[in-house]
Amino acid sequence: QVQLVESGGGLVQAGGSLRLSCAASGSIFSINAMGWYRQAPGKQRELVATISNGGITNYADSVKGRFTISRDNAKNTVYLQMNSLKPEDTAVYYCKQDIKGSSWYSFRGYWGQGTQVTVSS
Repeated sequence: QVQLVESGGGLVQAGGSLRLSCAASGSIFSINAMGWYRQAPGKQRELVATISNGGITNYADSVKGRFTISRDNAKNTVYLQMNSLKPEDTAVYYCKQDIKGSSWYSFRGYWGQGTQVTVSS
């Protein structure tokens, strides 16, 4: 079994910063892409940022220049540094990691439990 545990959410004023972390544990043979998604009330879940195994990053236009995704492969952890936060960034943030449990299996996407980020104006 694989578990993803997120941390770092909270309440912050507009213009402030937060850093989210997502650590994977359990039966892990290899990890491919990692990413962050968010879902605001009444809206669909949307991609925030992804990072490949080789470190190639991709960002939603709405967060470019403000958010930075990074990963620590030794710790099976992905991070999201969020700066210059805006009220419209308020959402539940979910991490996702594409994990292979053994050499026999294919990669499968695992999700974290979600962490609330609230930005006050």
